Amino acid sequence: MMSEADRQKAASDLLAAEEARKPMVQLHKTWSDITLEDAYAIQDILIRRKVAKGAKIIGYKIGLTSKAMQASSQIDEPDYGHLLDSMMIPDGAKIRHDDFCVPRVEIELVFVLNKELKGPGVGLMEVMRATEYVVPAMEIVDARVQNPRKIFDTVADNGAAAGLVIGGRPLKPFDVDLRWVGGALYRNADIEETGLALGVMGHPAMGIAWLANRFGHHGISLPPGQIMLAGSFIRPIWAHKGDTVHADFGPLGGLAVQFV
Repeated sequence: MMSEADRQKAASDLLAAEEARKPMVQLHKTWSDITLEDAYAIQDILIRRKVAKGAKIIGYKIGLTSKAMQASSQIDEPDYGHLLDSMMIPDGAKIRHDDFCVPRVEIELVFVLNKELKGPGVGLMEVMRATEYVVPAMEIVDARVQNPRKIFDTVADNGAAAGLVIGGRPLKPFDVDLRWVGGALYRNADIEETGLALGVMGHPAMGIAWLANRFGHHGISLPPGQIMLAGSFIRPIWAHKGDTVHADFGPLGGLAVQFV
């Protein structure tokens, strides 16, 4: 277990790495006694500091919910991070590549809640009934910690959350079988990854259920209006300067950004 002073130092180091656009040495190498509790405490410190500077929490991302993502990261359990208003990127935007350390892109579904979710005991149907609509998304992840990372590094780094692009066609949660929503991710003219949303714990809503139940054990609920990023069902692709990255969700539409 880390001391409070070490947790504060780790949060400061992560913020400095983000500002310098240069990944730092893994936290588990600097603090060999780091625990998952420490990692989430560091994440909370980091987010509180950003909020104190004017950022607003708009929701949460659930990460590492699919076998593809767990294999890619060599981490075998889900995690979560906070979404901030400063992370929102318009569909079709040109993004400065130099604003990131090592950006990668994933595709997933966003659930927007219109009812409170409070665990424990939240399951698939509770999430579906509490969802106003579901919409395609691309997440930009940007590790501020060097590879290879352990779960402690990823969690402390706010799940590597860096940007969120929402686009395509919103739909009600019961309008289609969300398990079979598919997506293809292009880099320029090439298809790099494809997948189905059922790769996320068998159903993309199960990631939100996992988070609601985890929070519920601490007396915390997910309030209406929150944006919930359910987790990627493909492996992330690297985004290089000059790349146009396009996500095609078939009948649900598409979205794209360019790194300049």
